[in-house]
Amino acid sequence: MSDCVFCKIISGEYSSSKIYEDGSLLAFMDIQPVNAGHLLIVPKKHVELMANLDDETSAKMMVLANRVNNALRLSGVKLEAVNYFLADGESAGQEVFHTHLHLIPRFKNDGFGLTFPEGYRVNLPAREELDSIASMVKAALK
Repeated sequence: MSDCVFCKIISGEYSSSKIYEDGSLLAFMDIQPVNAGHLLIVPKKHVELMANLDDETSAKMMVLANRVNNALRLSGVKLEAVNYFLADGESAGQEVFHTHLHLIPRFKNDGFGLTFPEGYRVNLPAREELDSIASMVKAALK
């Protein structure tokens, strides 16, 4: 995709601080890190949504994420925990429309977090609603 920043990084048109590369994946440092050590794992094939990525590449991304998570913990980068974050679509916060998984080193009081909507912990759905949604998803699962 000619205007995709990640495709330009993959092709070498844009520079990156690479951590890992193989035939299907690239891991590199995020240029707008939440915390030091924030990195991205992207498939080399341009696919906008994780939902449209093939199972093999999806699985490879998670295996690599776990390997890199371990490397982050051993590297001396300041962290107490690691967030895996993947926005799958614009309404989920996806800004670059090429599937990408963030690994974000975290530590107490780092200022980063997700904000839950008002009433999140008190407005719980009824079991019937959860069962109905589960049935819809199960029927669509192939």
